Amino acid sequence: QVQLVESGGGLAQAGGSLRLSCAASGRTFSSFTLGWFRQAPGKEREFVAAINWSGSYTYYAYYADSVKGRFTISRDNAKNTMYLQKNILKPEDTALYYCAAARSAYAPRQMGEYDYWGQGTQVTVSS
Repeated sequence: QVQLVESGGGLAQAGGSLRLSCAASGRTFSSFTLGWFRQAPGKEREFVAAINWSGSYTYYAYYADSVKGRFTISRDNAKNTMYLQKNILKPEDTALYYCAAARSAYAPRQMGEYDYWGQGTQVTVSS
């Protein structure tokens, strides 16, 4: 059974930083595409960032325009863990953040590409 567990959410002030973690268990995820999505109250879940395996242990990162330059996605395959470093936080970053994993994803920005999901961690940014 594959499990994804997010952590690191909480309350932050605008301009501050938070780091989210997503710990995976059940199998090795080194070749998986891993992604972060978020859902704000009353809104649809949206893509935030993803990191996939391009072969030869090369990874490529994708970002939503709204977070590019502020958020950084990374992964530690030895720990089966993915991270999302969030800097220069804005109130509009307030949402429930989900991590997701895909055995293969041709379109990493699309939710439908992902096979496994975590339960989410809440991030609240105050102005």
